[in-house]
Amino acid sequence: MGLSEDPELQPVLFGLFLSMYLVTVFGNLLIILTVSSDSHLHSPMSFFLSTLSFVDICFVSTTVPKMLVNIQTHSRDISYRGCLTQMYFFIIFAGLDNLLLTMMAYDRFVAICHPLHYTVIMNPRLCVLLVLMSWFIIFWDALLHILLITRLIFSAGTEIPHFFCDLPEILKVARSDTILNNIFLYVTTGLLGVFPVIGILYSYSQIISSLMKMSSTESKCKAFSTCGSHLSVVSLFYGTVLGVYLSSSVTPSQRSSIASVMYTVVTPMLNPFIYTLRNKDVKGALERLLGRTVLDLLKIK
Repeated sequence: MGLSEDPELQPVLFGLFLSMYLVTVFGNLLIILTVSSDSHLHSPMSFFLSTLSFVDICFVSTTVPKMLVNIQTHSRDISYRGCLTQMYFFIIFAGLDNLLLTMMAYDRFVAICHPLHYTVIMNPRLCVLLVLMSWFIIFWDALLHILLITRLIFSAGTEIPHFFCDLPEILKVARSDTILNNIFLYVTTGLLGVFPVIGILYSYSQIISSLMKMSSTESKCKAFSTCGSHLSVVSLFYGTVLGVYLSSSVTPSQRSSIASVMYTVVTPMLNPFIYTLRNKDVKGALERLLGRTVLDLLKIK
């Protein structure tokens, strides 16, 4: 059903979301290029950051391009298989975003609370293993959700009050019993949603405790600045997700779909800016990369 049925608003929505999509893709690609090209950023946190940027590009690409096509063609149809495919990849990349933010919180916990053992604990092998395990877990989680949905019955011309195929909304419009789907949804949300949040909160409680024990104010500021950008992204992501969850329980689905734009589109777009502006190492590396690019262009001319 999209975000609005007003025909005069469609060109505005198309231009707005196209701009946001291009900024998101360009910004996150720039982060990946910056991290990969600067040897000073070859660290566990930078590895997780570049992975998060890649996931954010994929995350926003699961919903926005289809919505842009729908607006441009004046058609809101999506095939059954297309809906399942969109839902599958949305679950994967939303789940990976969640787990990657948890890994980054653990990285900051080790760096600040156990600095002498940081290089031993957060070795490259562990970092790659954590990312691969996350892919494996989320892959099977998404696949099981889709397999459970294939057993449901839907009527022809079913209307989804959203701008993409969101799992909870799909379960609401099914014509058959969804109790098994809802049970599995609640269980996986608890395991893959609540536990990572608890891990992040525990990590930052230990970080704050360690900061309070530091006698030097300069050391406190330096230590907190290393996790400031991550804390901003965590607050933005979980704050918008919680806002959508609360709004969906008290407002119509159409309004909650507008609120969900915050974490599906706005958050991936803002992440590169947050890490660039708040992280001195990334900001410096980006300036060096852009400086080299400008020099190369001048040499070519």
